[in-house]
Amino acid sequence: MKKRVTLTFAQRWVRMPVTYRLAKDFNVAANIIRAHVAPNQVGKLVVELSGDIDQLEDAIEWMRSQNIQVSQATSEIIVNEEICVDCGLCTGVCPTQALTLNPETFKLSFMRSRCVVCEQCIVACPVQAISTTL
Repeated sequence: MKKRVTLTFAQRWVRMPVTYRLAKDFNVAANIIRAHVAPNQVGKLVVELSGDIDQLEDAIEWMRSQNIQVSQATSEIIVNEEICVDCGLCTGVCPTQALTLNPETFKLSFMRSRCVVCEQCIVACPVQAISTTL
């Protein structure tokens, strides 16, 4: 099972090896989608956690016990096909290849099941055809 979550760390916990502990102690893989972690600042990670449902729940419970705020990501990417000009700029920044150009028609294709909502495509889109739900 996979879950996409946002982890927020207090300044004193930024140096904690969280992804290592998730893998070693809970057998949970953490794919880091976006990170902002720096000394003496609040840290924030968007990660996709993969593992057995019970192990995922145990890992999330452990993180919360370590004063790491865990919030489930619920937004989704939306591509407005009426605005999209199929330029393909978003495909170059998509880490999961959820956005691709059809090689025959050169039309943008969006595979929602691959999307991890890293939001890099939103910034890359020159016509603002890509957004998120709240």
